[in-house]
Parts: sequence; C-alpha cells; structure tokens
Amino acid sequence: MTRAERRVIIAASLGTVLELYDFFVVGLLANELAKAFFSGINPAAAYIFTLLGFAAGFVLRPFGALAFGRIGDLFGRKRTFLVTIVMMGACTFGIGLIPGYPIVGIAAPMLFIGMRLLQGLALGGEFSGAVIYVAEHAPARARGAWTSWIILTAALGLLLSFAVVLPLRVLVGKDAFVDWGWRIPFLVSSILLAISVWVRLKLDESPEFARMKAAGTLSKAPIAETFGQWKHLKLVLIAFFGMVAGQAVVWYTGQFYTMFFLTKVLKVDDASANLLVIGATVATAPLYFFFGWLSDRIGRKPVFLSGLLLAALCFLPLFRMMSHYANPALERAQQQAPVVVVADISQCALQFNPTGTATYSSSCDVVKATLGKAGLSYTTVPGPSGAVAQVRIGADRIIGYDARVSDAHVQSRLFDNALRAALSRNGYPEGTADLAAMNMPMLFLLLVISLSFGTMTFAPSSAMLVEHFPSRIRYTAMSFPYHLGSAIFGGFLPAAAFAIVAATGDIFSGLRYPVTVASMAFVVTLFLAKESRGKPIADASPVQASQSR
Repeated sequence: MTRAERRVIIAASLGTVLELYDFFVVGLLANELAKAFFSGINPAAAYIFTLLGFAAGFVLRPFGALAFGRIGDLFGRKRTFLVTIVMMGACTFGIGLIPGYPIVGIAAPMLFIGMRLLQGLALGGEFSGAVIYVAEHAPARARGAWTSWIILTAALGLLLSFAVVLPLRVLVGKDAFVDWGWRIPFLVSSILLAISVWVRLKLDESPEFARMKAAGTLSKAPIAETFGQWKHLKLVLIAFFGMVAGQAVVWYTGQFYTMFFLTKVLKVDDASANLLVIGATVATAPLYFFFGWLSDRIGRKPVFLSGLLLAALCFLPLFRMMSHYANPALERAQQQAPVVVVADISQCALQFNPTGTATYSSSCDVVKATLGKAGLSYTTVPGPSGAVAQVRIGADRIIGYDARVSDAHVQSRLFDNALRAALSRNGYPEGTADLAAMNMPMLFLLLVISLSFGTMTFAPSSAMLVEHFPSRIRYTAMSFPYHLGSAIFGGFLPAAAFAIVAATGDIFSGLRYPVTVASMAFVVTLFLAKESRGKPIADASPVQASQSR
C-alpha cells in the first residue's frame, strides 16, 4: 500500500473504533448512568427510560441509513462520513457533560436519550460509508482484505473501552467514580474524534463517486430508485435475508451471547468472563483480515457460506462443552436432580419481550421466568387445569404463585427462598462457579472457535455487500438492510433466545434462533446471491434469481 492508501483505511477504521468504544462504554457504565440520570424518577418510569436509552441507538440506525445513504449517493462518500463521525463523536462527548438528575431533573434522562438518538442516526451512515469508501479505493484483487481492516479495528474499540473504564474505577475510587468519574470515558473520546476528523479532512472523494459525478450518472432520487424498482428492491431483500441476517446472528452470538451465557447461565464471575471474551476477541481479530484476504482468492460466497454452515452445526455442541468446562458442579446437579415444572399448560405464555416492558403474571409464567433467569434447565409436565404451578427438584416440591395477588411481593420472597433452599439440598452450587474447577484453557479455546465463525461471515460479507449494489445507489441500498438487519436479527437475539428457553426449559434451546437464521441466510445466499469477487466496482449489480455460480 502507498501512504495515501493506508490513510484511507485508517481514516475509515477510526469511525468503527469510536462506534464500538461508545457501545461498550455505555454498557460498562450502565449502573453509573442510571444513578446519574434516573435517580429521581419512580422505578417504573426509570426502567422505561433506561430501556429507551439503550435501545435508542439501535432504533434510529435504519432511518439514519436512509438519510445519510441518500446524502452519500447525492453529494459524496467523504462529505457524508465526515458529517456522521462528527455527529457521533460530539454526542458521545456530550453525554459526559449532561448534568445529573439532582441538578436539572427530568431534563437529564431526556437529554441522555436525545444524545443516544442522534448517535443512532449518525451510526446509520457511518459503518456503511466507511466500507464503501474503502472498497471504492481498493483494487479489485484486494477489496476483501482492505475492507476487513475496518472490521478488525472494531476489536480496538472494545479494548479501548475496557482500558479506559477499568483503571479509572480503581484510580478515582468507587464513590468518586459514581459521582463524577464516569464522565471521563465519554470526555476522552474527544481525542479519538479529533484525530478521526483531522485524518478524514485530508482525504479525497472516492474515485468511483468522482467518476460518476464527472460522467453525470449520479442518482437524482436514490431512495426511490432503491425501493421503487424491483431489480434493486430484490437486491435489498437478498442482502437483508442473506448476507446481513447471517452475519448478524453469527457475530452477535459469538461476541455477546457467549458473555450472557457464561455469566447468567453458567454463573462464571464477571471478571473471568470479561477476561475470556477479551482474550478471545484479541486472538481472533487477525482472522478478519485472513478471511477477507481469502475471499479475494477463492470468492466471497465460499468463505461466507462456510462460516454460516459451521456456526449452524457447531454452536450447540460448543455451548454444551462450555457448560461442562465452566461449571461442572451445575452440570452434575442437573443430571442427578433434574428440575421439573408441573403446570397448567394453557397458562404458560410465550415470553418474547424485546422491549422489556411486558409482564407475565400466571403462576406458570412466574415459575418459568424465575428458572430461566437463574439459568436452570427444566422439563415441563402438564398439570391439572387451573392448578398453581409447582417446581419439583428431587424430593422437594415448591409451590409457585400468581403475580396478580395482593401480596405478590411476599409470595415472591417465599418462593425464591424455598427454591434456593431446594436447589442447595439437591447439590446445585450457590453463587458463582468455582474458579478452581473451571478449565480456563478449554473455555478460551471454545470461545476462540465460536468467535472465529463471526470473522468468517463478517469479513467477506462487507465486500460482498458493496459489490452487491450498483454504484449510483450503493450508499442507500447497502446501509438500510445492513442496519435494519443488524437491529432485528442481532438486536432481538437475547429476547428471542430467552423466550425459547422459557418455553422449552432447555438452557441450550435459545441457540435455535441463531442456528435457524443462519440456516435461512445460507439458503438465500447460496441460491440468490451471485459471486461478486473481482467484478469492476462500477458494474457491481449481480442479481441471480434462479441459480448461483
């Protein structure tokens, strides 16, 4: 690469670093943010505000994709993703300046949610714009390798968030960190923002956009052209149900669901789980470049489809092995004294709750939700009509309760205490998993394998999506399905997985969601998406409705 070419990749990648840094910082500081912005609100309203604050960044991404995608197709790639990174970085910095609830009252949570909404809007145009800008600079023989650098640097955002937050907690002390120290990670993001803007200002427009502008072939209505013409809408649908859906569930399962499974289901302490996931993320980061490079040699589809197939076949056995090596005592207890729920099946609802605001009150729902949150597998046996649900563990019987009764809080406490005592009597471990009994090397290896499937799908799919759409509508047509698909298929993963676990009682059944979506994406991509490796970027419009090369 020349110096100018390296600057193109660095400038585009810095936006991904800032995006992931913000995402993880908000997650790491969730408790501090709740105390700062929601402390004076009643618990129900505070809960809704907290959910809105977290979800806001996802909700507006598809709308941002349309808005900034249109601008990118009309006025240029460079100008657009310069605006998105300034907007995104300014909002991250702004969160660190918002006064707390004791000072400005209800304005505090409203300002926080407003910042998150603006961030989401900007993010809708950031990643796609960066990938398109790099791809339109890259030679055809190296397009996969060049765009993979943008994804690889996402690991830097994760590491940077931990490198800033964790030492700060120790340096300033617990009380000071809760009071004002949490603001520092948001404020220091201005350094990364300043570097990003400085580098991007030195860039030229992408060669492909400059060519179209000179030739007078720019789209005058990219949104209408994308969704109003079947030949283009068909490309959007193929991308949404194929490349985006598959990449989203595989990557989110490896990167995020594994953390949830380790901490909430297998009871691994947070410090050990963080160390394992961070280590596996660092170890697999170079694979993004490798699989991007490989897709330049053998094709996008073979690499992408291999990642989907391996994920669909291996996720379940990998997670079963995690259970064995992370908490063998829990595994033994579940084999020797299985948990059984006896309930009127007609009272058991499907607990799919992506917004977190739904309530489930029947004794069956209460019992299943409690067991699900405790990470316990169970089987369900039909009970008499109208009977109160109960839990059987060995010789113990624990009667459930209806959450609609007047003394539900008392019943809840009695049920939780009785359940905890029964689990203890039957050999179920209390508290976090025994660190001495964990096989850390094997857990690390299993996580590396799981995360590697995400590198196999994410790296080639980025170049594949760019090559999938015509140049004149590429920014709009690529951004919308990418962000909508990431929000739906990736964002709904935890809620869908929990609903499946609650319905079946099997802690591993939540994996049916990513496995099913990955299988669907495999079929769609195999039969409808055409291999695009090596195609001239100006002519990239491969539609294939009946067969695939």
